[in-house]
Amino acid sequence: MSYHVLSLTAAEIVDIGNAPAVTIAPYLLETNQTGLLRVISIYGKRGDSRDQIRLLYMNAPALALWKEMGKVANVVGELKRPPLTATLVFGVPFSEL
Repeated sequence: MSYHVLSLTAAEIVDIGNAPAVTIAPYLLETNQTGLLRVISIYGKRGDSRDQIRLLYMNAPALALWKEMGKVANVVGELKRPPLTATLVFGVPFSEL
């Protein structure tokens, strides 16, 4: 399993609706998809420019859900695992099992 790297701009960060920790749980409850809580994994890390002020690292189920929710998915890369400097923001921790 790999993680897709999404970038958020300064303008996107201002909208609380772009915060996975705030928006995903209510969406899962509303759509009766709480079983996804066992597989979704999202990490976050501060970016280094206004165009990439926040980086999100999402596994495939998380990215699919994000798109289903109608959120912007500006994918800028893919990694085998999130960087050690990233923080878990929603879901289950990274595991190679």
